[in-house]
Amino acid sequence: MSRFQGAGGVRLWAVQLRSGVESGLHCCVLLALAPAGRSVPAGVLAEFHELGGSYLVKTLQSLEQAGIVRSEAGRVGGFQLARPPEKITVLDVFVALEGDSGFFRCTEIRQRGPMPARGAACRQPCVIAAVFDGADDAYRAALGRTTVADLVDGTRSAVGVRMAQRISEWLARSGET
Repeated sequence: MSRFQGAGGVRLWAVQLRSGVESGLHCCVLLALAPAGRSVPAGVLAEFHELGGSYLVKTLQSLEQAGIVRSEAGRVGGFQLARPPEKITVLDVFVALEGDSGFFRCTEIRQRGPMPARGAACRQPCVIAAVFDGADDAYRAALGRTTVADLVDGTRSAVGVRMAQRISEWLARSGET
């Protein structure tokens, strides 16, 4: 975890994710912006965000194994979303790239030291683990409420509809050989 300044100077803690989640989500947005039926080569996706191609291929392979993207081999091959963007949540991408375990790992520290908890005291999760489990549930619920289609809409709002159209056209041209 790392600390950063939030709105109003409030100090917040952030869970550090591997960069695969960010790049995976950006790729999903680009694939959603690509012309219908068009596969986008991994190299084009890597070029768009100036990412290493071999690194990105591993991310795309994990997304493919999770059924989020599909690949087409051949001269005009590449990647497409495997289902409509409104059917892919940010949580789907997160789980595909980070795994399904929670971000807190309870090591049962309460059972160590000079006065270890035993028996009945350990039948319930420790209060610290319970707090983190609740935070993890809230985190996952928020990610599950947001779809790739929502991210595409946000992208269109952030860069403008015309720029989103230009991205789509660039993707179409870049995928041609």
